[in-house]
Amino acid sequence: MAKKEHVSETPATQFLRRHGVAFSEHPYDYEEHGGTAVSSQALGVPEHDVVKTLVMQDEAARPLIVLMHGDCKVSTKNLARAIPCKSVEPCKPEVAQRHSGYLVGGTSPFGIRKAMPVYVEESILALEKIYINGGRRGYLIGIDPRVLVEVLKARPVQCALAE
Repeated sequence: MAKKEHVSETPATQFLRRHGVAFSEHPYDYEEHGGTAVSSQALGVPEHDVVKTLVMQDEAARPLIVLMHGDCKVSTKNLARAIPCKSVEPCKPEVAQRHSGYLVGGTSPFGIRKAMPVYVEESILALEKIYINGGRRGYLIGIDPRVLVEVLKARPVQCALAE
């Protein structure tokens, strides 16, 4: 069980509080390149319930956010077809940081610097509770996945590939 401690506010938690969204806080020891395998283990939750926030871009370099299960990859082909656009690719870390305002490894879809369309893997919405970055490395928040659609206007897509 992750130790319970108060984490100072982030743009993400401020955004959630402003929108009256209930969430639980789950700090853990961040590990460089550890990804969702490390955070899910630290929290004692299935990696499938940990959602990663990926900043990507289309062929015109327009940024977008994709929310994906921790144990899955994004099929950029299926995503491009669903959006629709010609192609989608991950942003370089420094570009992602510029768009979101967050350090890579601490990117949250809440309280981002630049308004971007948000796409969520459809099966995430069927989970009871998800764990998603709270705006800082080593800090996840637990929320009802419906918040993604209700507050972020996230569009469900089917683009998951098993890791």
